[in-house]
Amino acid sequence: MENYFIKYKPFLLFLGKFFLTYLLLTFLYQFYLNQFDAKTFEPDGFTTLVAKHTKTTLELLNYNVSMAPHSKEPSYKMYIDNDSVVRIVEGCNAVSVVILFVSFIVAFSSKLKKTLLFIVCGILLIHVLNVARIAALILGLIYIPEYEHIMHDIIFPLFIYGVVFGLWVLWINKYSHYAKKTA
Repeated sequence: MENYFIKYKPFLLFLGKFFLTYLLLTFLYQFYLNQFDAKTFEPDGFTTLVAKHTKTTLELLNYNVSMAPHSKEPSYKMYIDNDSVVRIVEGCNAVSVVILFVSFIVAFSSKLKKTLLFIVCGILLIHVLNVARIAALILGLIYIPEYEHIMHDIIFPLFIYGVVFGLWVLWINKYSHYAKKTA
């Protein structure tokens, strides 16, 4: 049995660090979400930030955009020319994607400064691309609404998870301790 742990130590350490980080961040995020009043349908701050950044992005593209809190759920309604196009809910803020990203990077961590810098840059990139994804989805719903299901459920999740996968590959091959050992 001891031989088993020695043989698979790197893999077991990866799994332990990944799941501990994932569980800790998920717990902290749930604690954060519980701070908002569900009875009054108060959206969380991250969802608010994503909605505001999406609105600003569409305004930069010269669209007449407005947003308002939803009256029956903790989300925002986004309007183009006073027509409701989408609602931005907590699941749209990409925090779950960020938690997954960070957990993987921590599991393959390198020096603290390098790891933290990569995590911060990755989070910023994920946020910017997520806002662009939502803005593109809104425009897609205006111009090609018949493709709503394909855009929302296939193309855009594939895009955001593809970027995260690319960041993981970059991290492992260029910056992690593993990259130095095999280089």
